[in-house]
Amino acid sequence: MKLSPMSPSKYYLFHFCFLLITSTTLSKSNFHPKTLFLLVKKDPSSLQYITQIHQRTPLVPLKLALNLGGENLWVDCENDHKSSTYKPARCESAQCELAWSTSCGNCYVSNTLLPICNSCYNVVSNPVTSTGGEIAEDVLTIQSINGSIPGPVAIVPNFIFSCPTTSNLTQNLGKNVKGMVGFGQQSPVSFATQFASIFKFSRQFAICLSSSTKRSGVIFIGHSPYFISLAFDASRDLIYTPIITQQRFVAITYPHYVRIIRPSPEYYIQVTSVRINGKTLPLNKTLLSLDENEEGGTRISTDVPYTELEPSIYDIISKAFITEMPKEVKKVPAVQPFKTCFDSTYIGVSRLGYNAPEINLVFQKRNVYWTIIGANSLVKVKEGVICLAFVERKKATGQAIVVGGYQMQDNLIEFDLSRSRIGFSNSLFYHQTMCANHNYA
Repeated sequence: MKLSPMSPSKYYLFHFCFLLITSTTLSKSNFHPKTLFLLVKKDPSSLQYITQIHQRTPLVPLKLALNLGGENLWVDCENDHKSSTYKPARCESAQCELAWSTSCGNCYVSNTLLPICNSCYNVVSNPVTSTGGEIAEDVLTIQSINGSIPGPVAIVPNFIFSCPTTSNLTQNLGKNVKGMVGFGQQSPVSFATQFASIFKFSRQFAICLSSSTKRSGVIFIGHSPYFISLAFDASRDLIYTPIITQQRFVAITYPHYVRIIRPSPEYYIQVTSVRINGKTLPLNKTLLSLDENEEGGTRISTDVPYTELEPSIYDIISKAFITEMPKEVKKVPAVQPFKTCFDSTYIGVSRLGYNAPEINLVFQKRNVYWTIIGANSLVKVKEGVICLAFVERKKATGQAIVVGGYQMQDNLIEFDLSRSRIGFSNSLFYHQTMCANHNYA
């Protein structure tokens, strides 16, 4: 049995219900922030990007991994979870509908105060696997922005999130990381979308990932400007390309097994060609197009540390990159997970990083492209050795290009969901600044 996707009228009805549910936040205060922020730092062992929120009553700081294409916020509730304001969502409630519930059952979290509880569940995932999660609400706080400095703390008494039914889901995350914060498109309960609904600002956010493991970058939620340094608005010269919306099949087990189609939370864009030093590469155009099974095309993801390429595309890009490298720079044996490595003795370094061939990902027109410079195309793996910071896709199927975290570092990337577009700043090194040069710490 197949069910059609949620109709626009039903989708917006649920958003209206959500606004009613969360209106207590607005009624308690006249504070209406236009922009919120999270600090985010790269974990040196897992290479994941880690942020922190405060949740529960009393408030507890929680380290969470950034999941750009995740549907929701999920937190490990099995270990040391105590909160007097935790409230599981009842089956068939508006919260369950908003969070894309897939089943109903007994309440999972043991510290609930309700004697009888019939809660709903959805799908929660990490970069490796997925499981069921109890949909719930609890208190959550986040810092606002006042110009280019921190503003007052915003308090949300009933932020929707999920508790996985197993603590194993955190095993593939960094040390002391308790869950993941999802910013996926089309999901009514993604992190940015909930705040946009609560505080009535546009559904948009921007990420600025630091290349340092010691200094934080920043995630902006809400309206620009997005200040890096005191006076520099990193969003002032963005290059935009449309977000491609896609559907996917999801299995539902309650009250009986069905497969439904619902929106994919992933961020897909159309890369029409790749240029290296201005030369267009002879890539298979069919691979660059996303099909109905979410294969081919280009996805943007913080789940992969380095951009992954379909094998034939990797081979062409790697050979062209080698050809365009300075002749005095010699190849050396591969260093896993990279296949293309060089002796760094004779390569120059500037404020843009290594003096490497310029890579352009070309979008809808020849003059609309994102530039990847040496700071994002080459990575030092050991003394005297640098490698092309792209890896070959190991899976037989998947996207042709998955843009990874390393290529996004020290670039501002804006996700404007209200206009269904993504904006790229190019490297902030062009402006003699970087993502760690903010004043929000």
